[in-house]
Amino acid sequence: MNTILILGGYGATGKLLTKHLLAQTTHQIVVAGRRLDKAQAFVDSLRDARVTAQQADAANMDSLQQALHNVDLILVAAPTTHHTENVVRAALEMRVDYLDVQYADAKLEALYAHEEEIRQKGLCFVTEAGYHPGLPSAMIRMAALKLDLIHSAQVAGYLNMGNLPYTEAVDELMEGFIHYQAQVYKNGAWTKPSNWEMRAFDFGDDIGKRTCYSMFFEELRGLPEMYPTLKNMSFYISGSNFLADVLITPIILVGLKIAPKRGIRPLGKLMWWAMGKSRPPYRVALKVEAEGLLKGEQAQVGVQIEHEDGYELTAIPVVAFLAQYEQIRTAGLHMMGHIAEPEQLFHKMEQMGVRVMKK
Repeated sequence: MNTILILGGYGATGKLLTKHLLAQTTHQIVVAGRRLDKAQAFVDSLRDARVTAQQADAANMDSLQQALHNVDLILVAAPTTHHTENVVRAALEMRVDYLDVQYADAKLEALYAHEEEIRQKGLCFVTEAGYHPGLPSAMIRMAALKLDLIHSAQVAGYLNMGNLPYTEAVDELMEGFIHYQAQVYKNGAWTKPSNWEMRAFDFGDDIGKRTCYSMFFEELRGLPEMYPTLKNMSFYISGSNFLADVLITPIILVGLKIAPKRGIRPLGKLMWWAMGKSRPPYRVALKVEAEGLLKGEQAQVGVQIEHEDGYELTAIPVVAFLAQYEQIRTAGLHMMGHIAEPEQLFHKMEQMGVRVMKK
């Protein structure tokens, strides 16, 4: 793999992906998006001969195919899930590998529809990459490596980024509320998607104990098949503050049911504003608590990762994954957390500035 095109390369996450890829790899990077002037301005600011600018519109198949000439992998960092079919078809036609950091059911449906063609053409498509989804299944797999048999694994996330400006990427997050699922894997079976659970997790000294709410990611679904001894597993996300959790969230859920399309942006801004009222520490964290058997004895494994910037904790895992990509590349459609070698992934993330704490 030599050339990576980043669709949405001048966005908040795209800029970080570009900078980390330049620092951590020798690849040629193409910063692409609808606005060539914005792509070029960002490229000019980098002053690196390995990065160039290209116009590419996810809604326009011709522009996508033209942009993908002489490209080995398209990294989708733009909020373009409504145009996933176009991006996937362009990658297939141009025989280019694919990786996305998006979160949307519609995206997964489009990818699954082309799963057999991806495999037949010998391409590697990777989805659900980044912080969450992306890292929860990788953390469970890393914990499983520390045990002879894994019986349970609970993952929890803490997200408090302060009062950051609203971006289009939040629109995709809000779309996730429309199809919100909260099932957990309990006693060897999945609960109903509407059945949510609540429990407390201790994130350490300054964050402390936080009430967290169950949330389902598609990357979790395949783990019980990978680990037949795994009987209990779930993901939980911490609440933000009283205003966001108790007052605003119910309004959001009702509003999105009434106006699932028109309500996304105004309701998203309302939620983002409420989340911005949270108190420090401003940080993004993820932890796994696993139990099982080690040398015939009951054992526990815990790992926690942290970073001050949520956009960084989206970009860094992707670049750390791409650092091992050529060694693990396999034809087909994969979740990042399923195909990545977990210990190598987290070691690389630690080298790139993520705090990794094990117990």
